[in-house]
Amino acid sequence: MTEEELQAALERTTPARDRYDLFVEEARDQDVRVRFSPVQGEGWSFAALLAATETSLRAAAGVEAAVTHLNVTRIRAPQDGDIIALSRVICRDGGTIHAEAWLFSHAVVEAMLHATATLTV
Repeated sequence: MTEEELQAALERTTPARDRYDLFVEEARDQDVRVRFSPVQGEGWSFAALLAATETSLRAAAGVEAAVTHLNVTRIRAPQDGDIIALSRVICRDGGTIHAEAWLFSHAVVEAMLHATATLTV
């Protein structure tokens, strides 16, 4: 799936309130990089970070996938500005997918959040 196709699929399957101006920067095989921008005048709440995490996991696993188990480690507080999410599929076993996502503030230097998840199709 190209970046443009993934962008369109995520926009179709993600509620408007959870999109945060998402932009698919790169989509290779099962590795995906998505940028999210905060709502004007607001910072990143934990709920917003979870929405970005879930969206990035689905971007890697398949936009129709649903998270069944999620483990999140918050490493540091998010900074104001864009978030970059790097996500990838670790393993596929039939309809079960194991994936992970790393979220970064501004640049891919120091992660602020790491998540592992199980998704089903």
